[in-house]
Amino acid sequence: MDNKRFQTIYSQGKIENFKIIRDNETGVMYMFHYAGPVSGLTVMLDPDGKPLIDKDFKK
Repeated sequence: MDNKRFQTIYSQGKIENFKIIRDNETGVMYMFHYAGPVSGLTVMLDPDGKPLIDKDFKK
C-alpha cells in the first residue's frame, strides 16, 4: 500500500510549472509554482479564508 503523505493531484506546464499538492492525512490542498530558479508554495483557501479541502478526499 502506498502511504505517501503528499500527492500531486494536478500539474500544468513544463518550464513554468504549477502543481496542486494534497496532504493525504487532512485533504488540505497546496499550490506549488516554479519557474527556473524561483519557486513558491502556499496553502489554497476557500472563499471564507479557510484551508481548501479536496472535494474528492477520502481518509
